[in-house]
Amino acid sequence: MITSGSEAQRDLFNRVRARLKAGVGEDVFTSWFARLELEEIVDDLVHLSAPTRFLCSWVQSNYADRIIESFRQDVDVVTRLQVTLRVNGQATKKLAPAAEIAPSGDATAPTAVAAAPQMPATPRLVRDNSASKGDALAGSAIDQRMTFETFVPGAANEMAFGVAKQIAHAAANNSVTFNPVYIHSTVGLGKSHLLNAIAHAVQSADASKNIVYLTADHFMYHFITAVQRQSALGFKEWLRRVDLLLIDDMQFLQGKSATEFGHTLGTLLTGAKQVVVAGDAPPRDLEMIDERIRSRLSGGLVVPITGFDMELRRAIVQRRADQASARYGMHFPTPVIDYVSRAVVSHGRDLDGAVNRLVAANQLTGELITVPLAEKTLADLIRARDAKRVRIEDILKIVSRHYKVPRNELLSARRSRDVVRPRQIAMFLAKALTSRSLPEIGRRFGGRDHTTVLHSVRKVESMMKDDIELCQEIELLKRMLEE
Repeated sequence: MITSGSEAQRDLFNRVRARLKAGVGEDVFTSWFARLELEEIVDDLVHLSAPTRFLCSWVQSNYADRIIESFRQDVDVVTRLQVTLRVNGQATKKLAPAAEIAPSGDATAPTAVAAAPQMPATPRLVRDNSASKGDALAGSAIDQRMTFETFVPGAANEMAFGVAKQIAHAAANNSVTFNPVYIHSTVGLGKSHLLNAIAHAVQSADASKNIVYLTADHFMYHFITAVQRQSALGFKEWLRRVDLLLIDDMQFLQGKSATEFGHTLGTLLTGAKQVVVAGDAPPRDLEMIDERIRSRLSGGLVVPITGFDMELRRAIVQRRADQASARYGMHFPTPVIDYVSRAVVSHGRDLDGAVNRLVAANQLTGELITVPLAEKTLADLIRARDAKRVRIEDILKIVSRHYKVPRNELLSARRSRDVVRPRQIAMFLAKALTSRSLPEIGRRFGGRDHTTVLHSVRKVESMMKDDIELCQEIELLKRMLEE
């Protein structure tokens, strides 16, 4: 038996993780394996833990054989895998008796998972009054730190913050104000924080409310699972009985799952149930979503969160620094707070990360928190500011505005000169300023072939050789995109 915390266990699991990463690649490993922990090995059974029910179920269902094979290279007696839920860093150490746990290759034998039982035909994601406190809000993981009290409001997010608080108050009192509500911004500006905060506030005010918080990929997973288990009707009926539905990362919803979400949205709105959705672009720009769903979302309250200004960044850094000071007894001088606020301009998560890095540097080295330490510790975050990532969506927006050509015409088949030239310039900028391949750019420009993109790029390059005004125009567009 190999028990938790031993040096042998850590070495073994590090070797297993290295094999998995080599076998599945960095992206897949990060998505499904990086947060797994080895709890113990008893006889022929490997016991892993994961922080969410979704991850437990997904790994057990899809990667059991691969994980077992990786362990067998060191422990050849291993034939079975059990993945249980880890709550607040703790996972159950009591494994089910061997007779109750089927080998992963035996599809007919029952599988018992102590802390993360197999999902029923209709997944139970809504609030359950009989559940333990840690299980009160199932579905996608709810971050206990993301409440209205820990949210830092400012000019960029003031409207979204006010709307979110109003929604929570209304939902807790069985009324609906704005419906649906769609919050959008680029990554790291607080959309998920607000959705979590709404769920927490409504739960605290009325514990009987059925609240479902789901990321788009989690929604798709549960819908596909229900279809596979021939329980799609039950899943639909269950979802439509909720009081508050919160969907995050809407831009990733696609296929039949997106269609089902559209039906669910219509049913909930008809029944005056509150729906809150978050995405990284306005509804009209969600190209993978059906037009009817985009129309329904646009017909509600659409709330943007814009980039943080200096004042808001400083308020966030000051709040996080105060929290760190209270917890660890360290001091954040005002010049350091000012420096971090000026230097880290990407998004809120990077501001949190900057403070965490300074805390870690202080704890590990004993070095005082100073501006030179911040310059050294945060160098890569500051470089990220210097090399802003340009998106094709940004290019379409800027070119459309600059040439006064509607975005949908840039993506259309129209061949008039007033559309073709801006379209070609936009494709040129996409090739020059993004890492997207020619086929990817073609798909984003109305499903065009990569040869069309290549022709446009070469055409613009040729015109720039003899047209100084065009060169200046394109430089202007580049500056606008990189600001």
